[in-house]
Amino acid sequence: QLRTEATGYGAVFFLRNMLQAHNDTIEGKKVLISGSGNVATHAAEKLLHLGAKPITLSDSGGFIHSSNGLTQEQIDWIKVLKVERRGRIAEAANEFPGISFHENSRPWNVDADCAIPCATQNEINEADAKTLVKNGCKAVAEGANMPSEPSAVEVFLGNNILFGPGKAANAGGVAVSGLEMSQNSMRLSWSREEVDQKLQGIMQSIHQACVDHGSNDKTIDYVKGANIAGFIKVADAMIDQGAV
Repeated sequence: QLRTEATGYGAVFFLRNMLQAHNDTIEGKKVLISGSGNVATHAAEKLLHLGAKPITLSDSGGFIHSSNGLTQEQIDWIKVLKVERRGRIAEAANEFPGISFHENSRPWNVDADCAIPCATQNEINEADAKTLVKNGCKAVAEGANMPSEPSAVEVFLGNNILFGPGKAANAGGVAVSGLEMSQNSMRLSWSREEVDQKLQGIMQSIHQACVDHGSNDKTIDYVKGANIAGFIKVADAMIDQGAV
């Protein structure tokens, strides 16, 4: 249960944790999402569950924008469009009033509170990052693997944007794979609700590890925290195994 949804859900949980750690909330936030596959559509779905507004999705042809936020009906339709029909995201603008399509563009110039890049590596460059900062983006949680170029990460960190790197923010998929292995070993089958609760706890633990190792006087450097936490985890495992 929930393996398909896990990466997108986990990225949203991490985003919520970052906001909460800085005395903010995810409710009511307008969120940019790139991509339209499993990670993107399920991130949009979980944002809705938590009271936020996913306002964009994209594919290689461009992005769609709904200023009032995509609905569950629209997200479900896009899932069928992309997974079963292998269609193009532009079709959503023809299907639903209030959705516009922007050809050969990425969503990073749209005003929003947060961003969850879920499409591909290196999709946010330095100029995109500066645009997000200029437009008031408060937090970025990476749903894809390394979607932000190094220069973009420098812009985020230099402007105190809450930036959750993929090695932390998109760990939900791998985490639920681990839960699947546990269920198989114990001959158990947990419900969606049980797995969702366990995933929330895992993402909270990952967030706390970043806080523990990345806090400074002004804010939390999640890149530093994730790198140190990851190094310690590998080093401890090597010691336990007698490798060092």
